Amino acid sequence: MAELLRLSTEELRSATGQLGDGVPVSEVKLLPPLDGRGEVWCAGVTYERSRGARMEESTEQSVYDRVYSAPRPELFPKSPAWRLVTDGEQIGIRDDSGHDVPEPELAIVANSRGEIVGFTVCNDVSSRSIEGENPLYIPQAKVFAGGCALATGIRPAWEIEDAKNLTIDLAIRRDGDDVFTGTTSTKQLIRELQDLIDVLFAPNEFPDGVILATGTGIVPELDFALRAGDEVAISISEVGTLTNTVAIGREPFAFLATQTLEENR
Repeated sequence: MAELLRLSTEELRSATGQLGDGVPVSEVKLLPPLDGRGEVWCAGVTYERSRGARMEESTEQSVYDRVYSAPRPELFPKSPAWRLVTDGEQIGIRDDSGHDVPEPELAIVANSRGEIVGFTVCNDVSSRSIEGENPLYIPQAKVFAGGCALATGIRPAWEIEDAKNLTIDLAIRRDGDDVFTGTTSTKQLIRELQDLIDVLFAPNEFPDGVILATGTGIVPELDFALRAGDEVAISISEVGTLTNTVAIGREPFAFLATQTLEENR
């Protein structure tokens, strides 16, 4: 993926257009669609629902009200490529939080030149209790073991007519029953996608590409929190699906560091 995301849009379209039939999916293990020096970043408070939820949970409500309409978006680093999990794997929640939720998001895939070349599905798992205590705790509320999942595939940008008109669905199942469902549309996203990428690239180089999750418009009510064993299913029309089960703490994700060491030997 790093090699592909170093290419221009034109070069990437040509390269993917020359691919053969490949091999059956059943014969391979699909990894997250990011590697090398790739990074995942996130945009925050980009939907009205997100602004309301952040204000409801926070001791510093005005922070979120101001950033929602400010010229500069809220952007923050979420995960390096090696720490990502993907479809069918577990996502994590912190064992010192107690109130964690999934955040289903359309994720922009940008090449090293800051061109939007594709889209995928992201689950930006978050600790509402930690962020709500103090906005300065956002890195701890957002960055932890298993806290970022990406779908296995990337839908090329040139195959989507309007990325600001996609339906996002979330279902959380517990013991076989739906305990939360929600739907939104990227029509509700107040930021323009290329504007977000331009702000991200203005001070930064991403030599192996970057994935930027664009924020969530689906947030459960304050009385809901994820539990170990919950199944979280996200789908975005024209883009893909992402399904994970929930685990607690860092130990279930120790394999990510071990896997990286073995691959680098």
